[in-house]
Amino acid sequence: MTGGAGTDPERRMARKHSKHGGYEDPMGEEETVEVAQPCWLCGRPTGKTIVWHHPVPKSRGGRDVVPMHPICQQTVTANFTNSELERHGMNAEALLAEPAVRKFVDWVAKKDPDFTAGTTKKQR
Repeated sequence: MTGGAGTDPERRMARKHSKHGGYEDPMGEEETVEVAQPCWLCGRPTGKTIVWHHPVPKSRGGRDVVPMHPICQQTVTANFTNSELERHGMNAEALLAEPAVRKFVDWVAKKDPDFTAGTTKKQR
């Protein structure tokens, strides 16, 4: 490699913030209100931690992602194989037809959005 580390175009990194200061809005300040997105599986609002889950696994060609609670994502991966998830695709209702998943969603419905717990594996 020739030259310093800062001269190689492939090694340059984008700045998170402008080194000359931020852009000021001449119209005044706007408030940003974060709206909690609903979990794809249980429908509850998401909390501080959001998992972006691929309903169709990436290994099976899935590209779309949906917001989920970590515990809901763990339940899905514990109860379905990649080929089963591929067959169900983006259909959350098909996953909820599985008795173990329905039982979990009914149980977690009254929990706090940031609730976490261990999940049980499906007996195969």
